[in-house]
Amino acid sequence: MATPGASPSHDTIIQDSWARCREFGLDHQSRPSFGRLPDQQVSQLLERHHSLVQTTHQQVLPFYENILSNSNCLILLADQQGQVLNSWGNKRFVEPDQQPGFVAGASWLEQSAGTNAIGTALACEQAVHIEHDEHFLKANRFMTGSAAPIFDASRRMIAVLDVSSDSFLPPSHTLGMVKMMGQTIENRLILDQFQHSHFQLVFNTGLNNLDSQWAGLLVFDESGRVLCANRRADNLLGVSLLNANIENLFKAPIADLLDQPEGQPFPLQASGHNRFHCVLKRPKAPVLKLRTVPTPMPVQVASRPVTVSAIEPGLGDERVEKAARQGQRLLEKNVPLLILGETGVGKEVFVKALHRASSRADQPMIAVNCAAIPSELVEAELFGYERGAFTGAHHKGSIGLIRKADKGTLFLDEIGDMPLPVQARLLRVLQERCVQPVGSSELYPVDIRVISATHCSLREHVQNGRFRQDLYYRISGLNLELPPLRDRSDKPALVRAIWEQHREPQQTAGFETQVMELFERHPWPGNLRQLSNVIQVALALADDQPISTEHLPEDFFADLAMGCERVEPETVLNRKAALDTPEELSELLQAAGGNISQLAKRLGVSRNTLYKRLREQGF
Repeated sequence: MATPGASPSHDTIIQDSWARCREFGLDHQSRPSFGRLPDQQVSQLLERHHSLVQTTHQQVLPFYENILSNSNCLILLADQQGQVLNSWGNKRFVEPDQQPGFVAGASWLEQSAGTNAIGTALACEQAVHIEHDEHFLKANRFMTGSAAPIFDASRRMIAVLDVSSDSFLPPSHTLGMVKMMGQTIENRLILDQFQHSHFQLVFNTGLNNLDSQWAGLLVFDESGRVLCANRRADNLLGVSLLNANIENLFKAPIADLLDQPEGQPFPLQASGHNRFHCVLKRPKAPVLKLRTVPTPMPVQVASRPVTVSAIEPGLGDERVEKAARQGQRLLEKNVPLLILGETGVGKEVFVKALHRASSRADQPMIAVNCAAIPSELVEAELFGYERGAFTGAHHKGSIGLIRKADKGTLFLDEIGDMPLPVQARLLRVLQERCVQPVGSSELYPVDIRVISATHCSLREHVQNGRFRQDLYYRISGLNLELPPLRDRSDKPALVRAIWEQHREPQQTAGFETQVMELFERHPWPGNLRQLSNVIQVALALADDQPISTEHLPEDFFADLAMGCERVEPETVLNRKAALDTPEELSELLQAAGGNISQLAKRLGVSRNTLYKRLREQGF
């Protein structure tokens, strides 16, 4: 985990790459070969990197939906050999003879494709932006691209994330975005490996940016030995973290550090005299006990009241405050909650705040995005599986997400996208409070409180036969609706709070008046998630200057101009039928100019749902 040295300049990177291309025997007229693998090897490649692809999907989709969806761009994930694993976004700009380079198994190494964002990022092991004419091969000069390498918890380069387009992409903006997405994926890989078994220390320069993906992350054991750290931690501490001990990094004995209350920010002085704000997170390894009969033991613990400050999306809106009060009261009574609201309104943040304010705050809260898990994997992910239960199963098996939530809270997000067969199994779990893993005959009792969320009308899904009626009444003890951002009465306070959360200490200039006026008028189709991303991009571009219109992404103005067309409910219901008809879906997609975001709004479904249906229909 060595700290990287000084990075070469952009011009040096391009010159070195062109020199390598000539050594490979390429010239400007050479055609990219892409070296695509046979179908059987492609299947093996995707199976080998399945976990990486799923993690990337979960982390990059919000960025694409809320910032990049209106751009004519494509996100590509490639492995350490430059082989494409998956893509998200718009392929319409790709010429027919270039299509072989944008499918799974195609290689973008410089020796086969010349200078390009993916291959050059792999070669120099740093983020790069390649303009049209900077591609060595003329055949690739129809596009620009920004790419960033992805490193695993051991600092091995395992993949590259790329954003490409045939139109102009502002280098600083796009390169900043791909770096941000890459850091988010790296953080998730570290947490997936260590969060259940070791301590974590999250730290940053400001109290309000501890939740940022740019926060430093250290993983250490009880002796203080640092096992892993993200690259941001290197930059903040300015030292190599290889074999480091946390007592040498910070001026605090390990015993004092471990005594800090979990989840509560506290200051910490680094050995280099810098002062940081920190949060300690303890390991959440579940203790599995084989029991044949549930033995619930109710514990009388005084619940903590949910205040306005505890609910991050609620800074003065009466509807959010009312939902918080009702949600806390009924969650403590073990009444299942169903959170309603458009995509991006902050349903998961709201649920996390309810969990933190509950008597189970010290127990795990497991969030499951039912729309993000492929339908064929939902059962295994939720209920777990025995070793050898199916092809590709991990040799140790898996306990599943429901059992990981034992004694805590299970949050089922986008539950309306759960396949019907899985709904039947989930109903049985909620009725009997026991889980039967795939391929097993054993029943494992679970003690969970259940909160579900959806952006769609589950009642309509019940009427259309897409959601079980008995499951609907099992999960909807109380329905709580969070208002969309455009209808919130506390928008200025939200903007200020999100700005405080993501700004660096030196960024105190705030917003120009014109920007705040645009924020008030904006329809915010992506709601709080979009607002957060817009502010993060603006902060990255503004440095310590006031945020002006030139710092706002182009998609922001596209949504403002469109006015986010509102569709009547009966029209939405009629158009939803097109999801099952390839011909109608193709016509609607063409009418929307290939814009997935716009078509999802017209159909009244989430982008996740539309993406899944497009794949099922062979688009």
